[in-house]
Amino acid sequence: MRIIHSDTIRCWIGLIALGVALFACAAPATAQQVLDSAMALKGIDVVEHLGDTIPLDLPFTDDQGNPVTLRDYFHKGKPVILTLSYTNCPMLCSVVLDGLSNSVHDMEWRPGTKFQMINVSIDPTETVEMTRQRKTRYLESVGTLGAPNGWAFLVGKEADVQKLADAVGFVYYYDQKIKQYAHPAVVFVLTEDGVVSRYLYGISYPKRDLRLSLLEASEGNIGSTIDRIILYCYHYDPDAQGYSLFAGNVMRVGGILTVIFLGLFLGIYWVRDRVRHHQHSHHPHAA
Repeated sequence: MRIIHSDTIRCWIGLIALGVALFACAAPATAQQVLDSAMALKGIDVVEHLGDTIPLDLPFTDDQGNPVTLRDYFHKGKPVILTLSYTNCPMLCSVVLDGLSNSVHDMEWRPGTKFQMINVSIDPTETVEMTRQRKTRYLESVGTLGAPNGWAFLVGKEADVQKLADAVGFVYYYDQKIKQYAHPAVVFVLTEDGVVSRYLYGISYPKRDLRLSLLEASEGNIGSTIDRIILYCYHYDPDAQGYSLFAGNVMRVGGILTVIFLGLFLGIYWVRDRVRHHQHSHHPHAA
């Protein structure tokens, strides 16, 4: 009877898991299509400003009533996740923040250590008390923070909020008929210097995409060597609005790893052969 080793079983399980993951990534995002249609009908949009720097001196008020500027959350050696929403939003804002908080919860990295999170209200009538209650709710879903203010919730004047929205290309407006804001569903990832690095669209954000976007925004300064290798193997696909495998880089990494493993194997073989030869030369009559 043929015995299948545990290493072989683990290898097959890994290949099956990879296949399932790739299949899931290729599945159509129906929810995103619905959102795109709604955006087109409402006249809301996202005008990408990749590579642009947001105005960091814009003044806001945090959930404790303290005056702050955006600069207080940047230049800390960490990338920043930015969202624009408001407390009285009947549905979309909550869905976006729920999706984001769920992804953050599933990551090993914690807000305030590896990255910073900021939510700015687009409603100038929102009070500090309202945003404090909202922050409490989402912190419960995220779990443990790496720092007390790892996810900051800010309110501000309409003109300052509009300047920030214009800087990241967040096109929204207030609908007088229904007394609500019409806005897109998007998360912004920025570098520690306030440069717009990546846009993540929709109402859910795969942990892999969120992690890769943060690693990309940090230019590899956060995460492990394995994370950097993974980032090298993936690239952002604007059509898919997510990260996908880049075959050329995967082949390069595979070739490098093959050379490394072959070198290690030959090195170990050479060392063992030298040891045997050395022992034989010192004990020529050994059995």
